[in-house]
Amino acid sequence: MLKNVAAVLLDGVHPFELGVVCEVFGLDRSDDGLPVYDFAVVSAEGPTLSTHVGGLSVSTPYGLERLEEADLIAVPAGSHYVVREYPPELLDALVRATERGARVLSVCSGVFVLGAAGLLDGRRCTVHWKHARELALRNPRAVIEPDVLYVDADPVITSAGTASGIDACLHIVRKEQGPEIANKIARRMVVPPHRDGGQAQYVERPLPRDTCDTVGEVLAWMERHLDEDVTVEQLAARAHMSPRTFARRFQQETGTTPYRWILRQRVLLAQRLLEATDETVDAVAGRTGFGTAAALRHQFTRALGTTPNAYRRAFRGPEAA
Repeated sequence: MLKNVAAVLLDGVHPFELGVVCEVFGLDRSDDGLPVYDFAVVSAEGPTLSTHVGGLSVSTPYGLERLEEADLIAVPAGSHYVVREYPPELLDALVRATERGARVLSVCSGVFVLGAAGLLDGRRCTVHWKHARELALRNPRAVIEPDVLYVDADPVITSAGTASGIDACLHIVRKEQGPEIANKIARRMVVPPHRDGGQAQYVERPLPRDTCDTVGEVLAWMERHLDEDVTVEQLAARAHMSPRTFARRFQQETGTTPYRWILRQRVLLAQRLLEATDETVDAVAGRTGFGTAAALRHQFTRALGTTPNAYRRAFRGPEAA
């Protein structure tokens, strides 16, 4: 059970990435019936740490001994984490934590700390796209997925850029305490309740000079016709390409396949309809292209870990659905 959470800091910590962890696990939301975590900010380098924001520092009475009781240890990003050395005591504490069954989570460049501890060896992981090459050089035994938002290689969870740290934290809550708790926390934070870890990072993908955004018009058409059954062959014809070329260009420019893209857009539309309308699940299934309520429930549960009715109740109260 997830009860005890610690965020461990090094000099140069980034306040926003620290704030992500504090926002999800450090606030008392018991007035909403949400769990209260035993949360602490821990320093690995003395009672007062600098941040990368001029004039802002962080002070805490907790040292590394506080990590011994944590169920989850989060390592936020920091300046120069890519190239610096880390206290051996911190690395040992992270290894001991995983050996006793705790989880460790990195936000952006915090993953380099986990790598220095040997926790990425043989594991899938991710990082902000601009650090992916350096992470691979420093951790040749890691299985790096440079284009995704977060990777759950339990007990090691790694996330990419800033906002994906929120996604990874909510994923952990969802995994441990269920979608209703995670969705309520997300609602308080005014963020999407769920973004799949395999979703592509929003980056400008390098393409050959003689190419451009070749699938943009097709994407716009797909968004307007989510309720229709379409094939790659039909989409390729609309883009005036062969199916093979279209599939390759689509992957290059969106970071995913046409099937996964349209499936995700249909789920997002279903979420909006469940939140904002009183339409039946059957009606939502029809408008989103799933066809039947059973198909909608299957894909919705697979993507979000909850049913359409439970999702609607979480956002609109028990009288909904």
